[in-house]
Amino acid sequence: MTGTAEMLSAAEMSGTAEMSSAADLSSAAEVPDPVRRESPGLRLLAVWVVTRGLLLLCVLGVLTVPGPDVTSDVSFIYQGWYEVLRTGTFPLDDVTWQYPPAAALAVLAPGALPFLGYPAAFFLLSFAADAVVTVLLGYAAARPGRTPRGVWVWTAGVAALGPTAYARYDLMVTAVAVAALLAGAGRARTMGVLAGVGAAVKVWPVLLLAGVPRGRAVRRSWTAAVATAGGVALLFWAAMPGAFAFLAFQRDRGTEIESLGALVLHGARHLGWPGTVQLNYGSVEFIGPWVPLVSGLAQGLSVAGLGWLVVWRARAGVWGRATAADAAFTAVLLFTTTSRVISPQYMLWLVGVAAVCLSFRDSRMLRPTALVLAATLVTFLEFPVWFSHVVASDALGVGLLVVRNGLLVWATVLACRELRRGSVPARRVPRAPTAAPPADTPATAP
Repeated sequence: MTGTAEMLSAAEMSGTAEMSSAADLSSAAEVPDPVRRESPGLRLLAVWVVTRGLLLLCVLGVLTVPGPDVTSDVSFIYQGWYEVLRTGTFPLDDVTWQYPPAAALAVLAPGALPFLGYPAAFFLLSFAADAVVTVLLGYAAARPGRTPRGVWVWTAGVAALGPTAYARYDLMVTAVAVAALLAGAGRARTMGVLAGVGAAVKVWPVLLLAGVPRGRAVRRSWTAAVATAGGVALLFWAAMPGAFAFLAFQRDRGTEIESLGALVLHGARHLGWPGTVQLNYGSVEFIGPWVPLVSGLAQGLSVAGLGWLVVWRARAGVWGRATAADAAFTAVLLFTTTSRVISPQYMLWLVGVAAVCLSFRDSRMLRPTALVLAATLVTFLEFPVWFSHVVASDALGVGLLVVRNGLLVWATVLACRELRRGSVPARRVPRAPTAAPPADTPATAP
């Protein structure tokens, strides 16, 4: 973790040097060509091109990653949804459809590239969304008070997750979320509209508004978000049957085997617990006694996280330039870590929001971001590389989950602490008044 933090700090110093040299064009013209070619921008571009090329080769089947095929969701589930959605209805009888109605837009989008097969078109759109996020973060890095650390975080985080990043539509949602956060409170309505669009696709982007400063920005952003999400949902409800069928399917989900609460059940299997692991509601879940209790406790932790955010907002009195992004990152961490389902693609949410945080020079989220990047790499190892060990609840599988989920818990605790320290004024304990000496008390001799 310390090494990752040092890399991010080094990226910040390199980015500062790059922007300073770019400001003086006459000096830049005198820099020898070999030095120019080694600039941080070119190094970043080289890393991005190489890693994204490898991801495309993996999802297109040219390179093979150990473990289950991560592209099967696109080839079978997404493409199956596509065939149903294009008829003008939602997949009413498919319990794996557990997403808000605007998710149909992401599933239908590959149809805009009819010259490609559905999987190839989907992967190309994921690549395009990845590129858009990179450009947005790079543009933000050039503004005053910003750094290129965020672009490095995004470049490293997507690569660390592996081909799963391009094989889920979460990357497209994250692109909308990044754009919303970069819009910020200065363009509150734009931020609200983008957050509303994201929420209509996959709910979690509404958490981006957790740190909007009090006053006019809150009213504008939340009004725009609610109006946008509600309008999109009503439009789908009027146009396509089954727009809200996902609510029942989502409610009936159990405890997914990669979640924090699942660690209890992994341990219970070694003590004779009679439950099983099954593909249920589109994910691999535990089925059996005590599972509803574990799921209920996880939901209780999420409610507690919401309560912490409410208390924080009530007490917060200092809003710096990075506070809104830092609060959004903390909120997403709280709800991801306590979720009944921590699917691998959820890490994209954290990486995207963390990248926006570290685009601000005064962000307090350096260490939590380093932990999230480490957790993302461990996620790639537990899925897909050694997923069979996770399913079997053996020492390797459970060990990977303990490390990954432990890193997420650590990152969440640190993020909450740093957010509170940076925005909640310290309480001043009033001093007791000192009694004045009697008037006739003789002065002490020196």
